[in-house]
Amino acid sequence: MVAAGDAGKNDVDVAEKLAIEPDMVVQEFGWDEDVDDDVRAAIEERCGSELLDEDADEVVDVVLLWWRDDDGDLTDTLLDVMTPLSDEGVIWVLTPKTGRDGYVEPADIAEAASTANLAQTAGPNLPEGWMATRLAYRKKAKR
Repeated sequence: MVAAGDAGKNDVDVAEKLAIEPDMVVQEFGWDEDVDDDVRAAIEERCGSELLDEDADEVVDVVLLWWRDDDGDLTDTLLDVMTPLSDEGVIWVLTPKTGRDGYVEPADIAEAASTANLAQTAGPNLPEGWMATRLAYRKKAKR
């Protein structure tokens, strides 16, 4: 039984962990039947709008990329999803957790991020079967 006021709390916590803020524009790539609908719903609730699909052509604050080992070339995909991303935007790469179908080695994400000139930071633990890795544009060195 969920106590009053706790309903949806874990879902909102997921969106907060992903640093989703109200009025952010979030675009989703790599949707398939295996994605975590609770994570998607929490993000939509927090940002206050539906996730944009892969065909949208708006500038976005966040790219949500569901990625599995057999989805192709991650570097190419990262370069593609960077196109609509704002200068301060982030990419969340969501991959199946260790031992699940489609698991992606962290080293593979790190290599693709480096090749795409993105900085990688550790992401929060997500519920169920997904891990999150945060990628963002590298900061330019000050002269």
